[in-house]
Amino acid sequence: MNTGRYPKFEFKEHTADVLIVAYGSSLEELFENAAQAVFEVMTDTSKVMPRIEKRIEEKGFDLENLLYRWLESLLVYYDAENLVFGKFKVYDINKKDEDYILSASAWGEEFDERRHERRTIVKAITYAQMEIKKENDVWKASFVVDI
Repeated sequence: MNTGRYPKFEFKEHTADVLIVAYGSSLEELFENAAQAVFEVMTDTSKVMPRIEKRIEEKGFDLENLLYRWLESLLVYYDAENLVFGKFKVYDINKKDEDYILSASAWGEEFDERRHERRTIVKAITYAQMEIKKENDVWKASFVVDI
């Protein structure tokens, strides 16, 4: 839930790729907004219909690795099935033993040039400038996508 005190995400100047800064009032919201930002680079996510749901379970050794794996798993669906997503729900992020576990869903549909704007294709998520931190009561993640 976005309280209006901060944007969901921003695109920052970067030499050759796209630097994304995402925000959230919780880690779950932060990961949802980061995913939306990635797909917003590729298309207008408001025009993506939630016709297909993909359940995603990921594990990471720290929060940055979990974010990387979450976003990469979404890109795999784009690459393998030509799916674009516009709605994301991270049900929970928990720490179990040494790992962080994410349980989420993403809803979207097959990319259709007649209805979806073709923007820039995101080739990969990178660890460049990747950082997750909490400032005041807002979670913030920054990361670069390879275009």
